[in-house]
Amino acid sequence: MPEPTNEVLVAPSPGTIVAPIHQYTDDQLAKIQALREASPPARASKWNFADAQKRIKATLEWRREFKPDLIPPEEVRIESETGKIIINGFDRDGRPIIYMRPGRENTEVSPRQLRHLVWCLERAKDLMPPGQESLVIIVDYKSTTLRTNPSISVARKVLHILQQHYVETLGRALVVNLPMLLSFFYKGISPFLDPVTRDKMRFNPDLNELIPPEQLDADFGGEHHYEFEAKSYWDQIVAACDIAPDGTRVHKIEVEGSAEASPTPEPKKQNEKADETAPSSFSSSSDTALEEKLADISISKDSTETTTTPVTSHIEQPSLVTVSSS
Repeated sequence: MPEPTNEVLVAPSPGTIVAPIHQYTDDQLAKIQALREASPPARASKWNFADAQKRIKATLEWRREFKPDLIPPEEVRIESETGKIIINGFDRDGRPIIYMRPGRENTEVSPRQLRHLVWCLERAKDLMPPGQESLVIIVDYKSTTLRTNPSISVARKVLHILQQHYVETLGRALVVNLPMLLSFFYKGISPFLDPVTRDKMRFNPDLNELIPPEQLDADFGGEHHYEFEAKSYWDQIVAACDIAPDGTRVHKIEVEGSAEASPTPEPKKQNEKADETAPSSFSSSSDTALEEKLADISISKDSTETTTTPVTSHIEQPSLVTVSSS
């Protein structure tokens, strides 16, 4: 039996092929080319491009107000002290895994709880391998009581954020150890579930079919004997995602052949291009570019002739890329 470990898995297993690989029609490709960042909203809007534009506009407004990419780690750190929400491991398609354990609730209902969840979503997106746009959420109801289970009103807020501002980000939602006593909870939120989101939910599935054993927590039948320790976990996630104390990105500079973190993140220039490897991200640095595209967008079916060429991302790096706390 492997020794227990505090190391967090921050990369998929070697040989993982990122999936799903989306294939698009020529018309869909023309729309993506005109507004590349619209790909996930366009899929979520069933390729109703006007609706996709509205979603993007609403998300830009939400991100400016909520500032999910600028949440200082210390603001939400207390919410992580019991491990009620942790990021650890990847499924067979290279999706990061977020474990949610409502039974470990340690704080009263407050806006900070929601900000902590959003902070975790942002960190999971940071850890996505190239080509991956979605994540896995495993909700473990072991030891959950009526007191610790989130209310339906809180669940509605979470669903709204996931379905409206992180469209197509949820790859799978896996619910395990759900007691009959709490089955009413899912009946209560069912009317607010988008049909696509509902189709991604599975109750008590065989997790070993979906997640490599070396990436799955031993509590769920895997081989990763992870022991949660609050400080170690938090330090590893913050370091792996290069998050500065103020919530911005740590700017790394090369010093005598080795990378070192600059004490002050380098500000992005006004005309800096958005990261082309992350089409699903709505980072603050690309807000202006998105607005300009939304204002100028005019698409014609015959304007672009493009062939559909799916791209497969293949993970060849070692899986146990871990960051130990100092």
